[in-house]
Amino acid sequence: MRIVNFILAVLFLLFAFVQINDPDPVIWILIYGAMAVLCIMAIFKFYPTKFIIGLLVLYVLYSIVYLPGVVEWLKQDNKALLFDDVAKMQYPYVESAREFLGLLICIIVLVVLIIRARRK
Repeated sequence: MRIVNFILAVLFLLFAFVQINDPDPVIWILIYGAMAVLCIMAIFKFYPTKFIIGLLVLYVLYSIVYLPGVVEWLKQDNKALLFDDVAKMQYPYVESAREFLGLLICIIVLVVLIIRARRK
């Protein structure tokens, strides 16, 4: 698990770095930065459970904001628009779906960290 947590920490740091050009960079750098810190802590088997649960609740609540965009994206015939750079300017739901999926990745990792903390 140490290797997995290391890889996740590096990925979350990369995610945070690419948010610099985002319309709302501060919130996403904080979201992904917090995840990187938690993954680094997990390498050393340190799991601040209350903080992890707090972030989980916060990320789940924040992801609800993006649900309308995800529903709109799911209704489209061309799902590949999610990976098109120009599409995010043409279709607002593309950015919402991307941000929702980013939060979903964070939520999954937080759930795994909670499970690991309870086993410890």
